[in-house]
Amino acid sequence: MSATLLPPRPMLAQTLSIRKGLLDLETSDPLAAWHDFALLVGTAAAALIGLLFVAASVGSGVFTQERQAALRVFLSPSVVHFSCVLAAALIVVAPIRSWPLLGTLVMLAGLFGAIYAILVCCTMVRQKISATLDLFDRLWYAAIPAVGYAVMLAAGVTLARGLDAGCNLLAAAMALLLAAGVRNAWDITTWIVLRPRQ
Repeated sequence: MSATLLPPRPMLAQTLSIRKGLLDLETSDPLAAWHDFALLVGTAAAALIGLLFVAASVGSGVFTQERQAALRVFLSPSVVHFSCVLAAALIVVAPIRSWPLLGTLVMLAGLFGAIYAILVCCTMVRQKISATLDLFDRLWYAAIPAVGYAVMLAAGVTLARGLDAGCNLLAAAMALLLAAGVRNAWDITTWIVLRPRQ
């Protein structure tokens, strides 16, 4: 009596049905490799949102009526950056089985952030706040987040087309926005702490 051998299991690349950079979500879950990254970045973003609320509460005396524009330009965008990173992380870990839907959700998060970044830049110019900032602060408060949201939009388009490069673009966008948010939150916090009490 001879034993019948089962054929060997296909390699992961074969299971993913990779053909010319296209992935098939129906046969596997290529986003599973990004689960831990999204979980880590999303958790960090959620924790940092909470810490920003604590910092804003501690420094509530700093943000008077005449400093409302500064609040909208400096503190609120950091919350939005962290929130977009959190939204992207939730999209990645959600059990979405369609590339077009996944890409559309990522594009919507990136579009929201891009529109918000444009509004912040307009407020900076209109309130003449940008004239008081050095180049380094202009980069971190305006340019770098705008690039991050543009990369997130590109990731959404790429993911909607079923291209696996969209995962790398999304990871880069999330990391860039998280870095901008952390740097800006630290800048705001040190400004609040070091500012003389009035």
